[in-house]
Amino acid sequence: MSIDISGFGTVYIILIMAVVTLVTRWGGVFAMSFVPINYRVQQFINAMSGSVLVAVLTPLAVTGDNGARVALLTTAIVMLALRKPLPAITAGLLMAALFRQFLVFI
Repeated sequence: MSIDISGFGTVYIILIMAVVTLVTRWGGVFAMSFVPINYRVQQFINAMSGSVLVAVLTPLAVTGDNGARVALLTTAIVMLALRKPLPAITAGLLMAALFRQFLVFI
C-alpha cells in the first residue's frame, strides 16, 4: 500500500496519524478508568515511565556517537546533582553541541 504524497496524500497521512494518536491516548485513559489507582498501581506507573526512558536512551548510548554519550553522561550527572530535569536536559544539549562543534575530530 502506498499513498501519493502529492496533492492531498500528505494531508491524509497527517489526519491518519492524528486519529491514531487520539485513539491511543483516549484508549489509555479509558482502560485506566477501570483500574483502581492504589499504591501498587502508582508504583508500577512510576517504574514504567523510567523503563520507557531507559529503553529510548539505551540504543543512543550504544550506537550513538561520542557527542551523544557525553550528552547522556552530562545529563545524568546534572540530574543526580540538582534533581531537576530542565537544567539537566539543558546541560546535556549544551555539552553535545560543544562536543560536536569543537571535538569532532577525536
